[in-house]
Amino acid sequence: MFNPKTEKIEEIAKEKQSVIEQIELFFGNSARIYIDYANVRPWSVKLGWHIDLKRLKQFLDSFDAVEATNFYSGYLEGDKRSEKEIKEVENRKYVVRTKPVKVMRFPINASSIPRDSTVLLDQFIRRALLRKYEVETIEYLNERFAYMNKKGEYFIEDRKCNFDVEIGVDMLLDFERNKTESFILWSGDSDFTDPVEKLLKSGKRVVIFATTRKISKELSVLREKGLIIFDIRKIRDFICWRKELKSKGDFNKEAPKH
Repeated sequence: MFNPKTEKIEEIAKEKQSVIEQIELFFGNSARIYIDYANVRPWSVKLGWHIDLKRLKQFLDSFDAVEATNFYSGYLEGDKRSEKEIKEVENRKYVVRTKPVKVMRFPINASSIPRDSTVLLDQFIRRALLRKYEVETIEYLNERFAYMNKKGEYFIEDRKCNFDVEIGVDMLLDFERNKTESFILWSGDSDFTDPVEKLLKSGKRVVIFATTRKISKELSVLREKGLIIFDIRKIRDFICWRKELKSKGDFNKEAPKH
């Protein structure tokens, strides 16, 4: 059953009753939600709007069937802002799974390598693609490294914090313990193909909440086996930043049912 947690949600729901009914059907009598935030956060670029975690939690809590909303995100050790963000998510009553973000440093010192060498590029570009490059392209890219060196840049930092294993394990454990009827995954990552397929084969309902343009082909083909894909643009007004309300028209008028 849908019980709006705020007056604003109740107001929006009056205009989107068909969407509410659709989600109620997906959730069934019990549902658990798994949000891969590292995958979800960048969707704002494609969507043109941002997900407000406070409004999202209020919206999900409005469905009685939702038993737990699991939130997976890393934090930067020693970074007060990053640690504060995780604490704020915990205060909003998400079930938070977190761990430190790994910061990896890749050297880009081009001073001692030949102009046509791929030793630096090997760190960033797959060998199959490098073999397709003309020598001039390799030389140009190495020149760009040299230019960065002149500006005092000798390393490129990359951050990594993957929760695919943790999410997949949590979903399968919840299945084994018969904790829920519906598994709601907020991610379009292909790494979830295996656990999703196992759940579908076991007769469980699995729904991907995502923007349809960010779903892997591996997951998309599982529609043939019962996977449901729900485009979150349908619920934009419930979950976007308040200042972005009504800023992009009404996707629900043209959206498919799933």
